[in-house]
Amino acid sequence: MSQKLLLSAKEIDIILHRLACQLIENHTHFEDTVLIGVQPRGIFLADRIKEVLVRDYGLSSVKMGHLDITFYRDDFRRGEKPLEANKTHIDFTVEDKRVVFIDDVLYTGRSIRSALTAIQSFGRPREIELLTLIDRRFSRHLPIQPNYRGRQVDAINQEKVKVHWVENGGEDAVYLINN
Repeated sequence: MSQKLLLSAKEIDIILHRLACQLIENHTHFEDTVLIGVQPRGIFLADRIKEVLVRDYGLSSVKMGHLDITFYRDDFRRGEKPLEANKTHIDFTVEDKRVVFIDDVLYTGRSIRSALTAIQSFGRPREIELLTLIDRRFSRHLPIQPNYRGRQVDAINQEKVKVHWVENGGEDAVYLINN
């Protein structure tokens, strides 16, 4: 197994600021916008984006939640090992709001399809956008594309893209792993 560094901590920081600026361009003060980190790995990116918006751009009114999609996945009962649920934390309604889903890697699109179904339990959004750190653009199973992307990666199916965050992996880095 070999791995190649795709993004360093400095490059991730630059991308986070660019993504935050793109969100500000489209959502200005975030009055009608909510950020939703898709569990499990999208929450680290969502937390970082919110931190940049608050700390560096003074947008203290940004609402953010975490959405668990475990029971909405189409592969929920297909594996040998049962999937473990995460916690959903959404303490606001999404009714008539602009929702921005945030996930670390967009691969087949199935997680986002699950998130689209799961969010309906919290109301009917006015619109939904997708922000992703890594877009594996040639491996989509569903017609889902990000509105905001950090980096496009062309990886063959045997290769994996692994995002590490200081909070859960000890470092900020993105690797391409070849099995």
